[in-house]
Amino acid sequence: MTTANETKRSITLSDISVTYYGRASEVRAVRNCSLSVGKGDVVGLVGESGSGKSSILMAIPRLLPVGTKVTGSVMCDGEELTGMSERELNVRRWRRVALVPQGAMNSFTPHLSIERHITEALEHHLGISRTAGRARAAELMDIVDLQRGILTRYPHELSGGQKQRAALAVALACDPDFLLADEPTTALDVITQKEVLQTITRIVRERDMGLLLVTHDLPLAAGVCDTLLVMKDGCMVESGPAGDVAANPKHPYTKTLIEAIRYMETESSS
Repeated sequence: MTTANETKRSITLSDISVTYYGRASEVRAVRNCSLSVGKGDVVGLVGESGSGKSSILMAIPRLLPVGTKVTGSVMCDGEELTGMSERELNVRRWRRVALVPQGAMNSFTPHLSIERHITEALEHHLGISRTAGRARAAELMDIVDLQRGILTRYPHELSGGQKQRAALAVALACDPDFLLADEPTTALDVITQKEVLQTITRIVRERDMGLLLVTHDLPLAAGVCDTLLVMKDGCMVESGPAGDVAANPKHPYTKTLIEAIRYMETESSS
């Protein structure tokens, strides 16, 4: 029997809207969207560039630009995050919800080694000593399929795939319940994309984490996700089991998206 407490082990967004303000205009990037990611769920949020998918993901840990207006509700394990102070929210970042950002290089400080990135996160969020942090960093290299020698290297010394795995290691450092991955395979070749995504989903399933994966690649997401959510122009236009959405799309936009990808695949192979 599922207890009331167990039913709260999820991230739930209800009627979320995100509006950006410029000097003379405003852009409503997300319009009244709702979604839920439970522990053990792998959910893909797909759509073309500018559809609002990254905005809705970044609204969860409240990492949108200053001045952005967010309305609606973001619940994590039954706690409302939208009204929390920055100090309260910072306690939950990394430990409850961690982010793998778009473009791994953007998540690193150039003059810090990979090991220092990990130990710094552990010291700041968990109060772990430098020695214990180094031991944890070594464990994380094994988990994300990187050689431990990578720890002494700097971000610019790593390949794209290695940087993305290192960014994943940093996100996993504090053993979070939920992982947010924003286009984690951007700028990687096709083979490395698949390998990195398989690593992420393997770890998530082994640890019974929840994963919200943002990507423009619907077929790639369909291959690893349980559920697919399709966004267009800031709105959620379709959702359902990944296999059903990919094989039998209902919304015209989803059909167009799949047809376009298939056409590109055919052209590239001819």
